[in-house]
Amino acid sequence: MKKFHAIFRVLLVCGFALGFATVSQAQATRTWVSGVGDDVNPCSRTAPCKTYAGAISKTAVHGEISTLDPGGFGAVTITKSITIEGTQGQGYGSILHSATTGVSIAFDNFTAVGESQKSVRLRNLNINGSGGASAASSGLRGIRISGGAASANSEVYVQDCIIDGSFGNPGRGIEDVRTGGGLLSVSGTTVRNMSGTGISFVTGAASATIKVIISNSQVYNCLFGIAGSTNNKITVFNTVLANNTNAALRLEDVDGAGVTTEMAVDHCTISNNGTGFEAATASTTIRVSNTTALGNTTLFSAAGGGQVLSYGNNQLSGAALGGPVSPS
Repeated sequence: MKKFHAIFRVLLVCGFALGFATVSQAQATRTWVSGVGDDVNPCSRTAPCKTYAGAISKTAVHGEISTLDPGGFGAVTITKSITIEGTQGQGYGSILHSATTGVSIAFDNFTAVGESQKSVRLRNLNINGSGGASAASSGLRGIRISGGAASANSEVYVQDCIIDGSFGNPGRGIEDVRTGGGLLSVSGTTVRNMSGTGISFVTGAASATIKVIISNSQVYNCLFGIAGSTNNKITVFNTVLANNTNAALRLEDVDGAGVTTEMAVDHCTISNNGTGFEAATASTTIRVSNTTALGNTTLFSAAGGGQVLSYGNNQLSGAALGGPVSPS
């Protein structure tokens, strides 16, 4: 009997240990995906998962999913603070998203306890709508960011990515519809070939601000390049916007709330677009400095009290921008 109890205790301890190991494994700080992986695996380096969606549940809050080799790793919905690293040098981690959105970041659905600062980092990813010019089979959006009050302290960083070819409705590269505010930083990223807007902020919320920083990036061959709405504060630095059908840079107070929506454009190249700069409604202001604007059908448009203002140090083809304005 004593021997039976001793064996039972050993088995019980082993069971607890195995259970603890499983939980720890499910919440690893770093997980891995591979083109030859399997989502039943623990997502370790030696037993990687197959998709980013499969690795999400096995990665701890503020952890990182790394990519071992080139491959298509599937559309993903993010519900916790995390980094997805496509691992440049191994070949971009690819997300093909025919008829859906490539990366969905829904801050209202973040389930982790104690995330006072919610942060999502996307690096070295090739996000491809994969449907050619056919709207029926093409992607809807490369990245969609949403959230109400839960997004108040949220941050999204898109670094060194390629977002290409979404021709489904609405056909946007990056779409940010947070009504609770937050930060979006886009750097070293190319957005191209969208049937809608390359980078879009459609908040319609007068009570919260989305702060946007776009730097060292390119937006090509979209319906609109970068478009902002009510209460956005946008900085665009060292970025090229070219061959966009309508406005390269556009602001609009979509709900008429009268809250100032502002964009600062510095050291950019704006070329061969329908319109270079468009302040479409009252309470919208675009300030332009150290920027080259050439070959646009219309250099700028300001309607309903909107303003496009120059610091007087730009290289322009066509009519002068309004202004100049004082740097203060």
